[in-house]
Amino acid sequence: MLLEVKNLRTEFSTKKGSVKAVNDITFELNKGEILAIVGESGSGKSVTSLSIMGLVRSPGKIVEGKIVFKGEDLIKKSKSELQKIRGNQLSMIFQEPMTSLNPVKKIKTQLLESIRIHMNFSKDDSIKRAIEILNLVGIPSPEKRMNDYPHQMSGGMRQRVMIAMALSCHPEILIADEPTTALDVTIQAQILDLLHDLQKKLGMAVLLITHDLGVVAETADRVIVMYCGKIVEQACVKDLFQKPKHPYTIGLFESIPKINEDRDRLYMIKGMVPDPTRMPKGCSFSDRCEHCMEKCKISMPALINIENQRVRCFLYGDDVEEEK
Repeated sequence: MLLEVKNLRTEFSTKKGSVKAVNDITFELNKGEILAIVGESGSGKSVTSLSIMGLVRSPGKIVEGKIVFKGEDLIKKSKSELQKIRGNQLSMIFQEPMTSLNPVKKIKTQLLESIRIHMNFSKDDSIKRAIEILNLVGIPSPEKRMNDYPHQMSGGMRQRVMIAMALSCHPEILIADEPTTALDVTIQAQILDLLHDLQKKLGMAVLLITHDLGVVAETADRVIVMYCGKIVEQACVKDLFQKPKHPYTIGLFESIPKINEDRDRLYMIKGMVPDPTRMPKGCSFSDRCEHCMEKCKISMPALINIENQRVRCFLYGDDVEEEK
């Protein structure tokens, strides 16, 4: 096991009260695997990744839990200790490259900064490494493109640069937060193929944050489904796609358009995600669930093992999660 997230709770203070963006989640990431975290906007996916990277900013904070990387709890690390790990052994691709890259600095400057900080290379060796990694991610004429500014590149090229920056120091874990957001379909496929090829070639583990089940089917080994800050289902890709168990997961699959179906309207999960400052007492999906029972409105079901999957639903058992 390379990374273990245990009972992680990340909260944000607001005028209306505390928001539990990540609410007591536990999972593992093994060496060389691709683990996807899926869910709609506001489910806690990105906050989970930022918590692991130690990048949660005020008014947010990690209030409980452990993030154990290679036997050491990252939450207990100082800022300087985290900086040595972040961008080196643990790296991240952010959602929108145009806002993640510095618009007034050349690609060369931004790439060399990370390499020289973490790898102790000379200037010449750093330039050589930068050209090598740009070539690896499919940037044509890397020596020339290193002198470009971000605005001189297409969205797909900027995303490749972001991947190059993330991989420049040979990380053991790469966190990819919606890596194909705002890219057209053709470029999305290219970026996903690139990530998959690089993961196989370099042997790193990947934590893939996405809302796109098509991306999950194409790339992931295991999947975590999140809703309102909690894990509601966890399984390998094949099991989840063949027999989803949680009503929310089933609803996500029903929402995918199918070529062989003739529908006037696409399926839509009824209702809205609850206000994070006024969450239901019981299951957070109870107001939208077609199978809701009285106990669902009162108690939160525990995450239990069913066959090879884990699911949080009273349809599969009466175990109740302990209140904290």
